[in-house]
Amino acid sequence: MHRQIALNLTLIFFRVINNHVKSLLADHLPDKLESLSNTSMSVNNLTDGLNSALSESLDFFAPLRTSRGTRTKSVPWFSDLTRSLKRACRKLEDRWRTCKSESSRLAWTLSFKHYKHALSAARSSYFSNLINTNKNNHRVLFNTVARLTHSSPVLSSSFTANDFLEFFTDKISQIRNSIISQQPSSTMSSQCSVSWSTSSLSQFKPISAEALASMVAASKPTTCSLDPIPSDLLKELFPILSAPIRAIFNTSLSEGCVPLTYKSAIIKPLLKKPNSDPLVLANYRPVSTLPFLSKILERIVADQLTLHLSANNLFDNFQSGFRSCHSTETALTRVVNDLLVTADSGSASLLLILDLSSAFDTLDHCVLLHQLEHYVGIHGLALSWFQSYLSSRTQCVSFNNSLSECSTVTTGVPQGSVLGPLLFCIYMLPLGMIIAEYGIKFHFYADDTQLYIPLQPNDPSHIQNLESCVRRIKTWMSQNFLMLNTDLLVIKPNNYKYFSESLCLNIDGCSISESTHIRNLGITFDPTLTFRTHIKETTRSAFFHLRNIAKILPAPSRRSAEVVLHALVSSRLDYCNVLFSGLPICSTRSLQLVQNSAARLLTKTSRYCHITPVLASLHWLPIQARADFKVLLLTYKALNGLAPSYLTELLFPYIPPRPLRSLSSNLLVIPPINKKSAGGRAFSYRAPFLWNGLPLCIKEASSTAIFKSRLKTYLFTQYFGLN
Repeated sequence: MHRQIALNLTLIFFRVINNHVKSLLADHLPDKLESLSNTSMSVNNLTDGLNSALSESLDFFAPLRTSRGTRTKSVPWFSDLTRSLKRACRKLEDRWRTCKSESSRLAWTLSFKHYKHALSAARSSYFSNLINTNKNNHRVLFNTVARLTHSSPVLSSSFTANDFLEFFTDKISQIRNSIISQQPSSTMSSQCSVSWSTSSLSQFKPISAEALASMVAASKPTTCSLDPIPSDLLKELFPILSAPIRAIFNTSLSEGCVPLTYKSAIIKPLLKKPNSDPLVLANYRPVSTLPFLSKILERIVADQLTLHLSANNLFDNFQSGFRSCHSTETALTRVVNDLLVTADSGSASLLLILDLSSAFDTLDHCVLLHQLEHYVGIHGLALSWFQSYLSSRTQCVSFNNSLSECSTVTTGVPQGSVLGPLLFCIYMLPLGMIIAEYGIKFHFYADDTQLYIPLQPNDPSHIQNLESCVRRIKTWMSQNFLMLNTDLLVIKPNNYKYFSESLCLNIDGCSISESTHIRNLGITFDPTLTFRTHIKETTRSAFFHLRNIAKILPAPSRRSAEVVLHALVSSRLDYCNVLFSGLPICSTRSLQLVQNSAARLLTKTSRYCHITPVLASLHWLPIQARADFKVLLLTYKALNGLAPSYLTELLFPYIPPRPLRSLSSNLLVIPPINKKSAGGRAFSYRAPFLWNGLPLCIKEASSTAIFKSRLKTYLFTQYFGLN
């Protein structure tokens, strides 16, 4: 009995872009682009002309083709060799099933083993090449492991692109309406009318051909559906396209106008967490993709704007977001240092985390332009460029191979853009001055704000001052269309007998209660700053990825497997591990077990074998050594102008009272401490303590790369006793 099998056929779109097509495009495009040499054309006409020429040429030489078929899993490692081996194996199988002789069966099994071995080798080679090519791209490595373990999250097909667009836009509208309902009568009262900047930026400088070429070469070839041709193809053809692209950029800068096609974004909904329910819209986050050339134009403007901000010292000293030599690790190093120093003196601290809801999406364009003009000193055509950049922006959602309707964006800055994070930092500039008026220590990282104060028994003035400050911050954020969320943690020294009851802040009738632990820039803080909860979470996450890597280990080579291990496991162990330096061995033991398991997995070593020789053979420093390595690396950078000023100011060169040999030893002052478990872990103590023990040849390394190499060799010798 035969049954008809119904196949779910889908329409597949593709182009064939080979070397022959690339050579045809290279020969054809110069004549096609000749009309764009007219310097009197507007920036929109130039952009439309370039996009039309590129898309028409691509459609002519590599037309979009369609094929109807089933969506099968891609097997890119299946080559002509494996295909011929499979065909030969099938023939031998048919022969054996026909004659049933022993010789034909042996020939078939031998051929089958040969085919399986070749297929396994081809698969291993493919994934090894993929991993080695993308060893610095953690997203590709994560997706590769998910693909091999079949653990990629499945998006819901019950939603349409318009459903997501409506949800994302309604969410921002609701936040804005909630903010407006709580606003005071005047929304501009907290804004200044005098520029902070001693010099103004009235026009952006044109970019040279050499600078543009290096900028394009350094950019990742991320392709958006709005691009006329794939970005990697554009980079290959850039010598031919350089003149019209440069004309577009320089015309945009000189006219103070951003091309309309550069102000459109495609939003792709992604699950916030792999285990989130795909049937709940709130579990998705919008990820914006922008045209490749629009991000190059933004990079040109961002570089000049950053130079202006740095030259006029307009960056807040305690803003670590999106700045060179700054990171979440440097920010947390300073915050934890201050908290540990306070604990060392016998006092408790109160840490308040201020988070913002959809901060990048609720920024008010009028307020942002006001900040640019009156705080940063942007005038003339430069200000007109930003006005053009923020106006007439559109977006649509791409989901399940369908596009939603286009909607106009009237607030916020694109999160996937180059300028967005920098503009957000400018938007937040006045907040630092407000907090400084209350004498409260603070730190910013983009839209995350940390406030911390010492607590004194029977002295409520510190808490009252903090409440007044938060009340003022809440008013400022409401005036500037930002919605505030808060979280509170009290840091207590060991055996601290005060503040045994939970603290609570009262802000305009709203209570902020103390938490048992809080999440701060990817690190879970606990009241004793031992990071036990965070280490436990990191251990669980690292073992999860280690088990997934164990499933795919036959696929990539050992070298490629080590790349994946470092990307998905070691990176988790090393994240902000400067905070673990000085902790007792028992606190970081679980992290060491993760590293030991990773080493055994990579080398296929038995669990009963001693692990120290295995780590030494892999040249892997133990967990505590890696933490000390990070402290010393930050110290070297701080002493050589490669770290934030808020870390440099914690270190002081040791100057002996009289001329001694130690004068030339490049020593640092070690501050006195009361408790090894508190002050002994602070960066201001730990850094000079470890630094002074280094040989002079390491301290005087001429570059960061040389310092890291010599330091690893030194620590390797210290921990393993090897030369």
